[in-house]
Amino acid sequence: MNPVLQEFWPYLVLIFVGFLPNEIWRLLGLVLAWRLNEGAEVLIWVRAVATAILAGVVGKLIFFPPGALESVPLSVWIGAIAIGLVAFVLIHRSVFAGVVAGEMALIAGAMLLSP
Repeated sequence: MNPVLQEFWPYLVLIFVGFLPNEIWRLLGLVLAWRLNEGAEVLIWVRAVATAILAGVVGKLIFFPPGALESVPLSVWIGAIAIGLVAFVLIHRSVFAGVVAGEMALIAGAMLLSP
């Protein structure tokens, strides 16, 4: 086997098995949703369900942290949640901004305060 191919085969598998199948559905969704009204009730419901699922995942991570996150002090978790909430409110209720800010705070706090 070619040494270059041997070194990069896990990444190729990840692209072909993980990324491309999901990307097809995202592109199909983009094409189908091109002219939808953002204020439509069904899209408001979809956005609410997606936000609820995200809140559930975050809640599960807080109460039952997996692996290395178990060693992160509770004060870091609470601070990261507060920072994420503030970023969400300040940046025009952007869920993305809240998640990114909270995640960065959690990572920074874990690096600084974990034993």
